[in-house]
Amino acid sequence: MAMSESLDLHNLDATARQVVQELLERLAQQTALAQQQAIVLERQARELKHKTALLDKLTYEMAVLKRLKFAAKTEALNAEQRSLLQESLEEDLQAVGQEIEQLRAPAERAEGTEKRQPKRLPLPEHLPRQEFVHELENTECCGQPMTRMGEEASEKLDYQPGVFTVHRHVRGKWVCACCSTLKQQPVDAHIIDKGLATTGLLAQVLVAKYADHLPLYRQEGIYARAGVPILRSTLAQWVGNCGVQLQPLVDALRLAVLGHRVIHADETPAQMLKPASQRNGKTHRAYLWAYTPSQHEELKAVVYNFCESRAGSHAKAFLEDWQGTLVVDDYSGYKQLMGERITEAGCWAHARRKFFELRAASKSQIAEQALLLIGQLYEIERQGHSASADERLRIRQQQSRPVIDKLYNWLTEHRAKVPEGSATAKAMDYSLRRWQALTRFLDDGQLPIDNNWIENQIRPVALGRKNWLFAGSLRAGQRAAAVMSLIQSAKLNGHDPHAYLKDVMDKLPTWPNSRIDELLPQHWMPAGISA
Repeated sequence: MAMSESLDLHNLDATARQVVQELLERLAQQTALAQQQAIVLERQARELKHKTALLDKLTYEMAVLKRLKFAAKTEALNAEQRSLLQESLEEDLQAVGQEIEQLRAPAERAEGTEKRQPKRLPLPEHLPRQEFVHELENTECCGQPMTRMGEEASEKLDYQPGVFTVHRHVRGKWVCACCSTLKQQPVDAHIIDKGLATTGLLAQVLVAKYADHLPLYRQEGIYARAGVPILRSTLAQWVGNCGVQLQPLVDALRLAVLGHRVIHADETPAQMLKPASQRNGKTHRAYLWAYTPSQHEELKAVVYNFCESRAGSHAKAFLEDWQGTLVVDDYSGYKQLMGERITEAGCWAHARRKFFELRAASKSQIAEQALLLIGQLYEIERQGHSASADERLRIRQQQSRPVIDKLYNWLTEHRAKVPEGSATAKAMDYSLRRWQALTRFLDDGQLPIDNNWIENQIRPVALGRKNWLFAGSLRAGQRAAAVMSLIQSAKLNGHDPHAYLKDVMDKLPTWPNSRIDELLPQHWMPAGISA
């Protein structure tokens, strides 16, 4: 009975079969659509969960920073240390606030604009002013001319090295008598919405802080002597905002560096203030890591990464799935990276340094002979410095390999005659233990002979440490690393860092993310110069 009552398409006429067939097809389409929507909803739920967690994390971080800023101050810090800590907190608060703002929905942002803003002091009247007039190109509406009913003006503080000027932006107000429509010419988007400073002044603050190593409290004094008092908290807010806005450029620069198969890596210590729970006015040793392609590569760039320790896991996290040859010293933190994906290349400058220190300390004749043989390697490298990779490889095979073989035989012969534990034995053991990594450059023309290229990029950081005293927080150290990456990379490409940052910050607010690579230092060109 059940079988006879079931639907049998063969017993229906052609019209009925067609209707049933269409219904089945529509049902299948609706089912497929429902499955697709379920997948989309699931993905959106995951994204919402991730953003909610990130927002909670940033909100908590903001609360901690505010407590540090407004709670009772400890007397364990001297006046200069408190100044540095205060500006780091201001920068961090502004950076976290900017990141939270970017995560919020547009409707929530609109509501947030209603909160009361602090009153801004007027700019000094004695400063020269440069006026920019923004008028509508078309002043007709409803088929008849509009009437200019007034204007509104806003002022931004600009800075050219040594000279302050005020940019006065005047926007005419045009009203249509017919439909009572008010129109104004829009002004260009700014990297800090409704900010007081032009990109020229912002670039100056960043370059002074991260290239010239002038803390904000010193800059505050310099600007005050020029007749323009700018609160340190305001400067810190500018730095925090710019750090967030420039981060996409640093992320793109990192990907560009990781796109090369030969990378230098090195690290240098930098003091960081301890967390509030452990502080008591003390700092602990953090590290600034640096990564750059080989000096024989076309890309001239360096990326700094500020981390709270020297653990090799930080280098592993930065390199992620990168494959290639890593040029490093003998630090054990790099050892865990070596394997199928990453090959180690040694540094002859470090090997040479062991013998140089030995000769300086004891006038060792053995050290003198080692330095002469290593010097021959460097002389051959100087001859092939400007050659192509293939030509450099040929030179190394013909000239450097015999020197390497001679040096190895000499080291093994004399090592057997040197007492265990002596300074001479330690200098020899360093080279013999790392012989495979030290000689890897013989078989690859793209590999450098040493790690000096990255050490040169770290040197400006080392010179600035005396002025920093310490980083106020991990976030402050990471922000410094990001901005210094752009500044040092701009220098490597022959650019003025101030001109580069100013132009990039002019363009960033309306620049598409798909073309962010065009703003990187290796691609950027000054105005009026074509590539």
